[in-house]
Amino acid sequence: MAGRAGKSENRLVTEKIGVVGAGVVGLAVARELAITRGAAVTVLEKEPRVGVHQTGHNSGVVHAGIYYPPGSLKARLCREGVALLKEYCAAHGLPYHEAGKLVVAATRAERPRLAALAERARANGVPGIAELDALALREIEPHAVGVAAVHSPHTAICDFPAVARRLALDVAELGGSVRLAHPVRAIRERAGRVEVVAGRRRFAFDRLVVCAGLGTDAVARMAGAPGEVRIVPFRGEFYALKGTARDLVRGLIYPVPDPRYPFLGVHLTRQIGGGVLVGPNAVLALAYEGYGWSNFRNVGQIIGWPGTLRMARTHWRTGVKEVYGSLVKNVFLSAARRYVPGLTAADLERAPGGVRAQAVARDGRLVDDFVVDVQGRVVLVRNAPSPAATSSLAIARHIAGIVPALVQ
Repeated sequence: MAGRAGKSENRLVTEKIGVVGAGVVGLAVARELAITRGAAVTVLEKEPRVGVHQTGHNSGVVHAGIYYPPGSLKARLCREGVALLKEYCAAHGLPYHEAGKLVVAATRAERPRLAALAERARANGVPGIAELDALALREIEPHAVGVAAVHSPHTAICDFPAVARRLALDVAELGGSVRLAHPVRAIRERAGRVEVVAGRRRFAFDRLVVCAGLGTDAVARMAGAPGEVRIVPFRGEFYALKGTARDLVRGLIYPVPDPRYPFLGVHLTRQIGGGVLVGPNAVLALAYEGYGWSNFRNVGQIIGWPGTLRMARTHWRTGVKEVYGSLVKNVFLSAARRYVPGLTAADLERAPGGVRAQAVARDGRLVDDFVVDVQGRVVLVRNAPSPAATSSLAIARHIAGIVPALVQ
C-alpha cells in the first residue's frame, strides 16, 4: 500500500539486509523489506545518484499486462504492479497519466496475432481491452493507419526516475540508508553473515538482495553464484518528434510484436512533459553500459558466454537489420511511417537511448520471464527486463516473501 511508509522507531530491528542496486527495483525492494520485516536496510549503489541506468533510460511506459503469457511471473506481477504504482504515484504527487495504447496491425497478415494478443490481455485481466477496425482506431489516433488495432485505454506513462527518488526518501524515512558511489568490490558468506566490501567500507548483513541490472553478472560472480543465465546487453536507440509533429500522436502507438523476441519493436510513445519518442530498436551492445558504438569494454565477457554465440547464430538476420537501423535514420522513419504516414525525416531528431539487461541461457534462448534465485543468504534477481519498472512494487513484495527469514 502506498501509505505504508513511515517512521520505524518503534519497531524491533532483527535483521540487517543489504540491497545492491539503486534502480527502481532495488529501492522498491529495500522499502518493502523495511516495512514488512522491520529490517535495517542499506542500499549500495555504484553511481552518484539513484536510477542512473535502466530506470533513467526507458520510455516511461506503465505497461498494462497485454503481452505476457497468462500465469507467468511477468503477467502476475505486472498486473499487481500497475495498481500499486498508480496508488503510489497518487499518494506522493508523482506524475501518472493513462495515455492509452493502440497495438496496430499494419497488414491483414498480422490480424491473427493481434486477435491472440487481445485474448491474452483479457486472460491477464487487463481492463478495457477493445478490438477496433481501421475506422475506429482513427477515432483514438486520428493520424494513425492500420487494418485493425487493440486498444488498452489504461496503459499509462509516468516518470520512473522521480519514482526512484521518492523510494529512496522512503528508505531513509524508514531508518535505512542509500549509499551512493559505493560500488560493490567483494562478497563473502562467513559465520552466518554476508560480508560486503563496497566503496571503501566493509558491511555485514544477515541477507543480501542483488538487484544490479546490467551489473548482475559481476555481482553474482563475487557471490560465488555465476548461474546458468547471463546478462547480454541490448542497446535501445530513440528518436524524438520535433515541433508540431508531436501533435500527430496522442498516446502510445505500438506494432504487433514478433513472438520470437521479448522486444516490442519500434513504437511511438508520448512522454510526461509532452514529448514523443520513436523507438527503440534492439542492438547487441558490446559493453554492459554500452550507450554508444565506441564502447567495447565488456566484449570478451559478452561474447565469451556460449549463449551469446548460439543466440547470434539463430537470429543473425534480425541482428543485421537492427544494426542497419541503428546507422540509417530512414529505417526508423519507415517504421514510424508504417503507422503514422504523415511523418517526415525532418520531424525526427536523435534522443538519448538506453541499454536493456536481457538474460540469455546457455543454449542461446532469450529468457522471457523474471528470474529470481536464492543462493544461501544471497537473493539474486537474474532477469528483470520490461515490465520490471511497472512491476517494481509487486516485484518487491514477491522478493520480500522469498528472502529467508532470520532464524532466531
